[in-house]
Amino acid sequence: MRHQIAGKKLGRATGHRRALYRNLVTDLLKHGKIVTTEAKAKEVRGMAEKMITLGKKSGLHSYRQALSFITDKKVTEKVFSELGPRYKERSGGYTRIVKLEPRLGDGAAMVKLELVE
Repeated sequence: MRHQIAGKKLGRATGHRRALYRNLVTDLLKHGKIVTTEAKAKEVRGMAEKMITLGKKSGLHSYRQALSFITDKKVTEKVFSELGPRYKERSGGYTRIVKLEPRLGDGAAMVKLELVE
């Protein structure tokens, strides 16, 4: 039984799964939207929102925490210079999941994960 075990394994080892999450969050913050499976999007959503919340705090400790998760330094700078001030008045809910058609190869549920305006 999986009592009190949070998160999905997605059929990957721990290191591979963490790298996947970091890459998806970095791409979402860089481009503003990504297309991925529903399970991955639901897992990544909270991590992306945490990075934006760190961008709203705008301190050295917050910057270093974000830099340790986001894989690109330019994206981290974007979070603190553009995204943090953009969502300054908003208290959470920075992302939106829009369902798309199933993937042709295996029928997986696809979604578009995007930052709200």
